[in-house]
Amino acid sequence: MTMNIRKCTLEDLGNLQEISHETFNDTFKHQNSRENMKAYLERAFNLKQLEKEICNPASEFFFVYFNNEIAGYLKVNTNDAQSEEMGNESLEVERIYIKSKFQKLGLGKYLLNKAMAIAMERKKKKIWLGVWEKNENAIAFYKKMGFVRTGAHSFYMGEEEQIDFIMTKTLI
Repeated sequence: MTMNIRKCTLEDLGNLQEISHETFNDTFKHQNSRENMKAYLERAFNLKQLEKEICNPASEFFFVYFNNEIAGYLKVNTNDAQSEEMGNESLEVERIYIKSKFQKLGLGKYLLNKAMAIAMERKKKKIWLGVWEKNENAIAFYKKMGFVRTGAHSFYMGEEEQIDFIMTKTLI
């Protein structure tokens, strides 16, 4: 059982799109309408959008591999790439997406530890993320990892407004 991480490049856009669609759909399709899911997936994970994100120097993507198979990915943001105004002393974990067949193997913790290492390397004082208020498993995981709820913001799934809890962990 081996885990490793590799930074994504433009050559990875197809795989990134495929994993984004698969993981987001598997996680949220049961709680959202087909129309809203379709609209969100087309807007957030089209190749042009993913290319824009991967080319942003304040964002980084990392694939996680389990036994040499891509199992998911991490996206982190700093500075003006953060989805909320959190300042230059913060790092955002925008996505930790793990394919369903690889869940419960420690990959989420592995990726979150990678994000914290990046934050500490860059001397960030805190790391934060947004998590859907109805994603109880993820909320419990982040609490276990030392994150606390510090706020909330709106997230739009198609036309439907939903609430993400903002959870933060102080590093320094």
